[in-house]
Amino acid sequence: MGCEPQSTLPKWASKPCIMGIDEAGRGPVLGPMVYGCLYCARSYEKTLSTLNFADSKTLKEEKREELFETLKANEAIGWSVDVIDPKELSAKMLKKNKINLNEISHDSAIGLVTRVLNMGVLLTEVYVDTVGDSEKYRVKLSERFPSIKFVVAKKADSLYPVVSGASIVAKVTRDRALREWVLDETAEGMNRNFGSGYPGDPETKAWLEQHKHQVFGFPTLVRFSWGTCTSHFKDIVEVLWESDKMDEDCPSSGKRQLKLSSFGVTTPKRKSEEIESSGKGRCRFFQARKLEQLARFSKLHLLFYVIALL
Repeated sequence: MGCEPQSTLPKWASKPCIMGIDEAGRGPVLGPMVYGCLYCARSYEKTLSTLNFADSKTLKEEKREELFETLKANEAIGWSVDVIDPKELSAKMLKKNKINLNEISHDSAIGLVTRVLNMGVLLTEVYVDTVGDSEKYRVKLSERFPSIKFVVAKKADSLYPVVSGASIVAKVTRDRALREWVLDETAEGMNRNFGSGYPGDPETKAWLEQHKHQVFGFPTLVRFSWGTCTSHFKDIVEVLWESDKMDEDCPSSGKRQLKLSSFGVTTPKRKSEEIESSGKGRCRFFQARKLEQLARFSKLHLLFYVIALL
């Protein structure tokens, strides 16, 4: 049984089932983070322990691939994955209302449980490799799914075969995603010699240094919210954006804005835009609407303003 919902569930899915959840790629600065789950009938648990599943980090790549193909062909096992794109990870961690990596991980695990339940599988026990405080995590999951018994533990991937299987699913999926990754960028000198993707890997560090752009930063393969990227921003170009506060003027910050033309990018400007970029003009929002600052704002002004908007 695979990772996609089946039109007809096997008979064992309507009996009490167990599930294991684990992740791969939480620490790397490159590529996606993948959450994987494996589930089967509770009556199959003893047989599962004979399939030689183990924590994926303790297995060689060839062995992981072999075990993954074995579980995919096993009709008594179901599995699913959630692949979280590096752009999504960075966007969530850097947005105004930040979502930290633990919350992202929790949401992914919850999503997998929800997905399998919606398929019609009768989950009664779920084993999870912990992220953060194990007891708080267990309570969070139990409150969300009160009919399921949750066991949340450190090193669960080495304690419970069902989590070991999930670990293999997640790790092989991530490894394949990296191998097959198509770089969106087409700049000269781009290559795929990025090593393991972990921050401490010298090959990964060298790749980051070689593939940074002074204006546009890193390729989309990179989790630019990671602290590892900070050291590469020393000589990055400061880009000043038009103010998001549409109810204010745009006074000059006192800093000289570096032009893209300094880096080989030609962008023809109209005279009004040149004045605006110097900080002497008004925001385009106000120019386009022919709005001007008033020292005094009367009811008559308000009426004219409302009519103009209509």
